[in-house]
Amino acid sequence: MRRFWTMLYNTAAIPGFWLFFRFGGLFRSKIRRGIEGRRGLFDRLEHDVRHLRRKRRVWFHSSSLGEFEQAKPIIAALRKRANDLDVIVTFFSPSGYEHARNYKLADLITYIPFDTAANARRFLDLVDPDAAIMVRYDVWPNHIWELARRGVPTLIANATLRSASLRLRWPFKSFHRYVYESLTSILTVSQQDLESFRKFGLSGTELSVVGETRYDQVWQRSEEARSRHLIPPRLLRRRKVFVAGSSWEEDEDVVLPAFRRIAKSDPQAMMILVPHEPTIETLERLEVHLTYLGLRTIRFSDLNDYDHEPVILVDSVGILMTLYQYADVAFVGGSFRQGVHNVLEPAVYGIPVLYGPKHDNSREAVELAARGGGFVIRNEKECLRTLDRLLSDKKLRTQAGSRSFALVKQNIGATDRFLDYFLPLLNHAK
Repeated sequence: MRRFWTMLYNTAAIPGFWLFFRFGGLFRSKIRRGIEGRRGLFDRLEHDVRHLRRKRRVWFHSSSLGEFEQAKPIIAALRKRANDLDVIVTFFSPSGYEHARNYKLADLITYIPFDTAANARRFLDLVDPDAAIMVRYDVWPNHIWELARRGVPTLIANATLRSASLRLRWPFKSFHRYVYESLTSILTVSQQDLESFRKFGLSGTELSVVGETRYDQVWQRSEEARSRHLIPPRLLRRRKVFVAGSSWEEDEDVVLPAFRRIAKSDPQAMMILVPHEPTIETLERLEVHLTYLGLRTIRFSDLNDYDHEPVILVDSVGILMTLYQYADVAFVGGSFRQGVHNVLEPAVYGIPVLYGPKHDNSREAVELAARGGGFVIRNEKECLRTLDRLLSDKKLRTQAGSRSFALVKQNIGATDRFLDYFLPLLNHAK
């Protein structure tokens, strides 16, 4: 059966993927950037590996930026515990690679090559890792099978698997069983995830619950963010601050009209609006929309000219985590589009967190709502009612914020548990 799946994957799935990417690149710039970024990949890689000088190498692979955020605390802690390592980081997505290519704790950052058997062999010949860590779910079969053939310890960190996942349905279950059997270990976020992986009937792969390193990453970033002062305190004095982060147009269609009604009745209400993609087109669209709603706005880059505008429109990237510290209440976007973004980023500051109905992609969002630190809103009316209650009732706001903070505080420590498991494997490798 293993030979059947290997042959089917390489003769049908791989050519199909390649055609899909080539065709998709004609219409989507993100796919096109990924294809173009891989041109000359092996030539660059052959040049770059010459600069790796340490005794051992560990390869981390993430699909995109969100998964890489979960790898960062592991890499940082690994650097402290073992100083003889070169860290190699790969991405599948251009959004991950482009944002992380200047990450200082990695010795080499590159795209993962397209998953053909020949590419996997050539990539591993060059990189020659002592161990490999796949983050979350992005597991490419030919690379995994080649790692297993070479006897390289290979793990999934922060592994999750819903009980309703397609991976557990025929014929995908049979295929994934042979992929996962080639791994050394699958380290899951929760016991429920572990039980889901057990359904594959894996015999040679160890399963263990370690936890979610994203909590550690958010905790560390919040400590760094608290030392940054992006908004003068005088602008926030006696204001009720609502931060809407990573918003898409679908989120803004709900949140902005609700905030307009809040601001109309309460002159102390302030919104810091952080669009997910602050392009010129997005910023101009939002300014027109806000003007139509009767809300005066100022861009973050123009704060020196601030004149009590109720909306600060953020036109910078990479500062959302810091901006959440100013919030009394936060909204996390993506939740009216395709899936909520990171709800832990505001929760770590001990504030109530609002988000829309599309949040099942985030276990943390589900847990936050169950604890009473998160509030699910389904439309403008619910947004208005919930936001008004939280901004006007300090006791309710404090209680909800405490529950948000407790969720983060109780779940930190996964990074140390991961390394306690991983380092003995690494030390016995090769």
